[in-house]
Amino acid sequence: MAIRPEVNEEVRHALSKVPSVTLIFWIMKICATTLGETAGDLLSMTLKIGYAASSGILITLFLVTLVGQVGAKKFHPALYWTVILSTSTAGTTMSDYMDRTLRLGYATGSLILVSCLAVVLVVWRRAEGTLSVDAIRTRRAELFYWVAILFSNTLGTALGDFLADSSGLGFVGGAVLVGSLIALTALAFFFTKINRVVLFWTAFVLTRPFGATFGDLMTKPVAKGGLNLGTVGSSAVLAVLLVGLIFITLRTRKPEAIATSNCG
Repeated sequence: MAIRPEVNEEVRHALSKVPSVTLIFWIMKICATTLGETAGDLLSMTLKIGYAASSGILITLFLVTLVGQVGAKKFHPALYWTVILSTSTAGTTMSDYMDRTLRLGYATGSLILVSCLAVVLVVWRRAEGTLSVDAIRTRRAELFYWVAILFSNTLGTALGDFLADSSGLGFVGGAVLVGSLIALTALAFFFTKINRVVLFWTAFVLTRPFGATFGDLMTKPVAKGGLNLGTVGSSAVLAVLLVGLIFITLRTRKPEAIATSNCG
């Protein structure tokens, strides 16, 4: 008996260990990357642990959460977004270590990171035949996916810091510029035939500097154009928001899970 297209789509998503790319996915991505910026700064600057030590701690956390994600048999929203958050916080301190401790600067650091990301994507494409996140069915593809995310979030931090600190745009100007680029990418998705995989990874990279500049806007003092919430206050607000969004996705997945089980 033929399977209805809509049922087949539900089965496909049930087998995937990554979420469907919807509006709430992008909202949660921006929230998680902004939290990664404030939490990374909280660890390295507010608590004065330093960029190198913080990077070591957060990379270890990333590896621990990644083991859990790769070892899982199905998609778990809380686990998935924990790994996203760990890549974002690690990316924040790694970028700061390169740009500030090693004194490479934002431009050089960004060039190194974009080169690393390009290498990962090329190797992934040759190994798996596609970069589509809808085609992540093997452990190898999943590992490529997470390494690409780690580099994209680290790259996004460097770009966000460059826009906020070195470009003259400031926190608000940087957020507006990146937000405009994200909007253009969304318009290209709906109104052009540009490759969807290219648009996805473009948006994925851009949401990180948007989170970085928005995080700076939340934490920095009013005199510097910020909201003066500090790293602790900003991280608390963003954590509550992200947990709330995860709870929403858990509730909205229940009808889908029931429908999928019934089709078997």
